[in-house]
Amino acid sequence: MKGFKNFIMQGNVIDLAVGVVIGGAFTALINAFVENLIQPIINVFGGGNVNGLAFTITNPSTLVDIGAILSAIISFLITAAVVYFVFVMPIAQARAMARKSRGLPAEEEDPIPEDIALLTEIRNLLQAQNGGAAAAQSAPQPPQNPQGPVA
Repeated sequence: MKGFKNFIMQGNVIDLAVGVVIGGAFTALINAFVENLIQPIINVFGGGNVNGLAFTITNPSTLVDIGAILSAIISFLITAAVVYFVFVMPIAQARAMARKSRGLPAEEEDPIPEDIALLTEIRNLLQAQNGGAAAAQSAPQPPQNPQGPVA
């Protein structure tokens, strides 16, 4: 029972629950916006057709509703934009500020793979042996493709 209590009290589980509740409410808001504002605007471009940008292939059960597809795409893009600008971007900025206040770089650099580091060290040693001591002091860089950039 103690393990379950610790699991439930973890910040990630509580954050996830809050996210699901807010996501549900936000989805209802976006759907209402799209169905009541965007969909009628899209249907205007359907001309005199009662269904807007929809057409029937053979019978009413084969209705292809292009307007509904466009509305779903617009709904997704609006939702993604709001999630990015309201949640993702501010959290990323807050994390960067927290790292900066602790004296750490704003973003962690990806570690250089061991094989690349060894090849770079071998290259620098060979350059030092051939009289290029200044080049041996340069920062490690990944090897270049001898064929040039790959298209």
